[in-house]
Amino acid sequence: MVSLNRVIMGPASRKMIQDLEPQRLKAAEISGHYGEQFDFKSYEQFRYPEYDICAGPYIDPETGKPRKFDLILANQVWEHLDRPYLATKHVRQMLKKGGKFWVAVPFFVPFHAAPMDNSRWSARGLKNFLIECGFEEDLIQSFQWGNRHVAQRNLEEKWPPEYDEVTDDIEDDPMMPICAWAMAERS
Repeated sequence: MVSLNRVIMGPASRKMIQDLEPQRLKAAEISGHYGEQFDFKSYEQFRYPEYDICAGPYIDPETGKPRKFDLILANQVWEHLDRPYLATKHVRQMLKKGGKFWVAVPFFVPFHAAPMDNSRWSARGLKNFLIECGFEEDLIQSFQWGNRHVAQRNLEEKWPPEYDEVTDDIEDDPMMPICAWAMAERS
């Protein structure tokens, strides 16, 4: 099953990450498993509630300093955080110089508290958010995708809707984003 909400974001994001040559990267993921599909040099998962990115960067027990990564992933997590600005600043502390943060979020989807649902960003909003968290504007790529057909499907009782390539219109309408994603680099 492919979620209709991720039918464009998924392949576009995979290409962004593949272009980074994953086999060379020390990667971490915040509360998800999206990164399992890549052949990273190393890959760690930090899951809530055992680890709360809002509480601070992950500290290396040997050095007492934040662990450093080439890439940190957050797929469909940031909308659930009570303190997304603080969490993003903690992610930035965990990136090596030149390290990247990939984040994907919904825009027009039903409320889905797991355990809470707090925020929505368009591509521009996501870029502005990342700038406010300390990333440089020219080192951020942000994207969005969606249309009214997908928005209407998101109102169906069974959610998320499954993509049907025969009946689903996936042409982008910039005035009706369903999801947004971005890659920000630490300078």
